Amino acid sequence: MKRNSINAALLFFAVIAGHAFAQSLSSYHARHAFLLAPPAAFDDGLLGFANPANVAMLRQSETRFLWSTDGTKATSFNDWGLFWGMRGLGFSTQRQHRGDLAVTEYNLAGGFGSRAFALGMAYNWSTGDRAAFGREKLFTVGSIMRPSRFLSLGLIGNFSTESSNREGIAEIGIRPLGTPRLTLFADAAIQNGMSLSEAPWSAGAALQVLEGMHLVGRTFDSEAFTLGMTINFGKSGIGGQVHFDAGRDHAYNTYMIRAGGVKPSVVSSGKGKRYLAINLKGRMDYHKYVWFDKDTNRLYEVLNNIRAATADPQIGLLALNLSAMQIAPEHAWEIREALKQAQAAGKKVIIFIDNAEMTDYHLASVADKVVLDPEGMLTLQGFVLGRTYLKGTLEKMGLGFDEWRFFKYKSAMESLSRDSLSEGDREQLQDFVDDWYELVQREVCASRGLTPERFDQLIDNETLFTAESALRAHLVDTLARWSALSEVIKSFTGNALRSISANDLREQAEASQAWGELPKIALVYGLGVCAMDEGIRARWLEKVFRDLAKNPAIKAVVFRVDSPGGDGMASDVVAEALKKCSEKKPVIVSQGQVAGSGGYWISMYGDTIVAGPNTITGSIGVIGGWIYDKGLSEKIGMTEDHVKRGAHADAGYGITLPLLGVRVPARNLTAEERDRIEALIKDFYETFVAKVAQGRGMSVAQVKDIAEGRIFSGIDGKANGLVDEVGGMLTALAIAQQRAGIDPGHEIEVVEIPASKGLFNFSPGLPGVKTQMANDPILQFIKFMSERNGQPMPLLVPGMYPE
Repeated sequence: MKRNSINAALLFFAVIAGHAFAQSLSSYHARHAFLLAPPAAFDDGLLGFANPANVAMLRQSETRFLWSTDGTKATSFNDWGLFWGMRGLGFSTQRQHRGDLAVTEYNLAGGFGSRAFALGMAYNWSTGDRAAFGREKLFTVGSIMRPSRFLSLGLIGNFSTESSNREGIAEIGIRPLGTPRLTLFADAAIQNGMSLSEAPWSAGAALQVLEGMHLVGRTFDSEAFTLGMTINFGKSGIGGQVHFDAGRDHAYNTYMIRAGGVKPSVVSSGKGKRYLAINLKGRMDYHKYVWFDKDTNRLYEVLNNIRAATADPQIGLLALNLSAMQIAPEHAWEIREALKQAQAAGKKVIIFIDNAEMTDYHLASVADKVVLDPEGMLTLQGFVLGRTYLKGTLEKMGLGFDEWRFFKYKSAMESLSRDSLSEGDREQLQDFVDDWYELVQREVCASRGLTPERFDQLIDNETLFTAESALRAHLVDTLARWSALSEVIKSFTGNALRSISANDLREQAEASQAWGELPKIALVYGLGVCAMDEGIRARWLEKVFRDLAKNPAIKAVVFRVDSPGGDGMASDVVAEALKKCSEKKPVIVSQGQVAGSGGYWISMYGDTIVAGPNTITGSIGVIGGWIYDKGLSEKIGMTEDHVKRGAHADAGYGITLPLLGVRVPARNLTAEERDRIEALIKDFYETFVAKVAQGRGMSVAQVKDIAEGRIFSGIDGKANGLVDEVGGMLTALAIAQQRAGIDPGHEIEVVEIPASKGLFNFSPGLPGVKTQMANDPILQFIKFMSERNGQPMPLLVPGMYPE
């Protein structure tokens, strides 16, 4: 790539130099006297004014005002420029004086690209004494190439729209250490009619003397030189240059004031002098809509904010508000673990609650100070898992149901075939609830200094706690409201800490001065029921994994699975695509609240499977069932008739319910048909078991010992070999980084796929009604079953996992 870039530059210069012209443009360096260094090498140039490709590499909006002195008089004011840029767009204006003559330039720039390569275009026009200053309307094309953290190359072409004048500029920046500590640079500008030996050039170096402070020296072919300095304060900064002419005499000064665009600051707020407040009000989810979705919090974003705060020495405390939080237990555990990492790094944690239950308190208990609203309530009633049974409902409706169950623990169809828990289902649910309870017991006791016996007593004998009784029981440390956060922090730390917003924290994290692409890890989500075009969207996921396998920029993949299973074919489509992707690069599976049955199927080929301790995993088994008309048509006055050819053609035929669009078979299966289905399900099961054995490096016998459809907690899954590590999304990302050969301290870019739910949620109809029905897990299960009546499925039913 470096050789190609050099060849392109030489060819570019040859083309530019080959044109003749009558009157030359003014010198490139004279027109851009405000530059400290070539724009491809240092400080984003002039935000697109010199090289329009700079705007493609901006992360935030930024404005700079620069001016020069009239000679050496420090307080005088002569030329000036106002430069503004944001990602992809820039606008600038610059005014230069010479005696009674003046010219004002305007520049509109646009650009696109990545951290490794950017391309930009600009249009420059001017007013005033244009001819005296050698100004023409220019169309500019610019590029910046950063193939590694050591090298930056720039090319600029200026093309007059008023004459045949052309100008080409080549830039190079070299960082011998691969960091901003030292940058060596040079550039050369050639206009048509010049030979290469006549091209004006400059060279120099930028030295980072402190974080946020650079000294810059630059010399020109004319023997003129400049000495400059920039000092940054995060979202603002100042700078200046001293300009010496060809005789080495002090000619004039330039100064700069900047605002916006976070850069490393020379001034620290002081170690531990700031705090991050995180309000978790609303629903915790993986994605949210881009617009009008303020009540949704994204799990990865919350975890990443905590991780960024942990790494920032200025932040001494994290404060979380759990009021009105809706969260799955496994997600709460992941946030709790991230907060423990923050505490291990020396941060303090304060958590506010108002009306909290078990999962809320499990998360809150990790805090150094748990704060309960003075009128709040704490309800610690333990945990329960169960299900709603529809057998009697189906009978009253006139619907029959035949359960095809051949494995003890594969109980998904019990909701339709029974009116209470089977022995196998009761056993596995109780085991999971016990693991869940003991996890919370163990962690709350460790954080709050309780004994297991005292914890059980609080659960079984007291359960409900007012604010005062919770304080007396040492379940909370003080009573206050989130609105009194500043006072609580001052009381706790003895200091009035300054807040920092999550947005500012993210902007600081994005203020990387590194060149080139950061190593990328893809975070792919497989969420919801396993189906081809809904839920996990198997067809789409297959393409995602194919594309990731071929993408050299992606160094590893983390596949986040939160799925109860569903369609076996959809599960296998994704599993096979993941398997092929893992042949090209590391694929780490992170299991969320539930990754059972088909959810485990799509996990099994991961190089490493990571699950939370309270994840539901496993459930290796297949089940099916048959809903049929057992008096429904007679009750509602509907009939059907048909002709057929084929002994079993009518097996699924019957009345179609209006509005619902659901067909109800007129009859149950015959004994012969049922025998065939049984053979199919058992064959499907053998295939599932064999694939798990292959994916996990186990024997078929070993898998069968833990199969039969049995669910396991993440803790038990690790013990029996279905899971490799107990951890969350951040654990999986760390493993992926290590497997990809990326140093743990190296900055990475996480690419989430998909990045959002879409622009906004448009749900016509009565507010809440349709949405509630669409999101009801039982109704979703019934709909899913009716659409796949008679199909064998690796599936968990709602009620078997916490939501």
